[in-house]
Amino acid sequence: MLSNLTYLDISLNDLHGVLTEEHFAKMASLETLDLSQNPLLKIHVDSEWKTPFKLRDANFSLCIMGPLFPAWLQWQVNLTYLDISSSGITDKLPDWFTIAFSTMDFLDMSNNSIYGELPENMEDMSLTQFFLDSNRLTGPIPSLPRNIIYLDISMNSLSGPFPSNLGAPGLEMLLMFSNGIVGHLPESICHSQKLIVLDLANNLLVGELPSCSRMESLRYLLLSNNSFSGPFPPFVQSCKNLGFLDLAWNNLSGTLPTWIGNLVQLQFVRLSYNMFSGKIPVIITKLKFLHHLNLAGNNISGSIPLGMSNLTAMTRMAVRIGSFPYQAYANAAGEGGNSLSVVTKGQELKYGVGILDMVSIDLSFNGLTGIIPEEIASLDALLNINVSWNRLSGKFPENIGAIQSLESLDLSKNMLSREIPSSLSKITYLSFLNLSENNLTGRIPPGSQLDTLYQEHPSIYDGNSGLCGPPLQKNCSRNGTSTQDGQNRTGHGFEPMSFRFGLVLGLIMGLWLALFTLLLMKAWRIAYFRLFDKLYDQIYVFAVVKWKRLARAGTTD
Repeated sequence: MLSNLTYLDISLNDLHGVLTEEHFAKMASLETLDLSQNPLLKIHVDSEWKTPFKLRDANFSLCIMGPLFPAWLQWQVNLTYLDISSSGITDKLPDWFTIAFSTMDFLDMSNNSIYGELPENMEDMSLTQFFLDSNRLTGPIPSLPRNIIYLDISMNSLSGPFPSNLGAPGLEMLLMFSNGIVGHLPESICHSQKLIVLDLANNLLVGELPSCSRMESLRYLLLSNNSFSGPFPPFVQSCKNLGFLDLAWNNLSGTLPTWIGNLVQLQFVRLSYNMFSGKIPVIITKLKFLHHLNLAGNNISGSIPLGMSNLTAMTRMAVRIGSFPYQAYANAAGEGGNSLSVVTKGQELKYGVGILDMVSIDLSFNGLTGIIPEEIASLDALLNINVSWNRLSGKFPENIGAIQSLESLDLSKNMLSREIPSSLSKITYLSFLNLSENNLTGRIPPGSQLDTLYQEHPSIYDGNSGLCGPPLQKNCSRNGTSTQDGQNRTGHGFEPMSFRFGLVLGLIMGLWLALFTLLLMKAWRIAYFRLFDKLYDQIYVFAVVKWKRLARAGTTD
């Protein structure tokens, strides 16, 4: 009955029941309507309903409007803001879509089950922010609205090539991840110099990335799970404000460029499962904001660079500032989208926007050699360290226990030697440990934390023949080394050929020493022969007497 009411907001409640045409019958002056965040509230009106009002702003997010697309919206030609996300719509995109919403500025239809193809005349729409992610849209991608700034059509089933000309000079955020887009990324992407976010992950894109000269505004670049090839994309060098770089799961090759150290704003670097080779650039340790580094599954060789203590964003004292400017990844993990993942705790765990809180170093499945630098222990905010499947040698980092936040440590499949430091047992949050297939020796440090980990994963010490003591069924000698089979074993195990060689060499040296002494010392030589004659006489007499006794006994018988 409120005929003069222009603004109605009943969002963020627990209202339930059904709203019909009767509730709005007298509201001729209504311009703003917000019913959002009432997940039990259903709007049930006739498809031919002629509304008494002309809305400018409407928000129906997370209340029930479907399953049909609300037909009465086509008469709301004054709308500039409309949010019908997560409203249970399971229907085809209507034909009147581009005409009815031609003057709209903001439109959010994400997280529904809307199907059909995007209209070809979208470029004539006035939209600046358009969110269609997490639906069931198919077909090719048409030309974009000319004024578009933020576009999210991710997590659909769109196909065909990437648009040859985006036609949107003001574009700042382009999200197309988790579709079926094919072909090359065109050079026209370089014209979008205002781009802040480019996310094309989990598509079917191929070929080398374009050589753009200037993309200085780009802060988020996510191109993982495609088939891009060629060298490390050179245009990244111009992205001075880049903070998030994800090129994982492609076919990129060549060496990692040294100029990556000049991208001083980098916080997140994921280059895993490509074909990169060469060494890790030492200058990467100058990235003081870096708190997530993943180079796993490449052909990288050489040593882990020194200077890791400079990665101050991986310490407790650092204040890590980072967030996604969009929420699509918040739902990606649960809906099968291209959620970001980390191999930690022995498995691949998927994350959404929470990936930015994962302080991690993953260098696994490479050809790294040398030692694990002791200074890694200064990175006391690390949650995950994975350097498995390399050829690292030397001793276990002595001060590893200083990383009190560590939850997962995987050093398996290397050539680490010497003892496990006692500080390892002091990491209270450690819930996964794998030290198998190394050359570790000595007594396993006591501690309830390590005992619990062994009970859950009895294989964590496998392949280290020199380890001994509880919880293993192998005793230690007094010096702490294994005494299995009565043999002391070194970090590299018992070597029979070396033992035989040493035995023969010792016998030869002993004989030569005795002969040399007899030749030089006359008195010793005389005494030796007198002793030898005396022993000879005693043996001879003993033998003759014994023989005669045996002969006499035989004659008597």
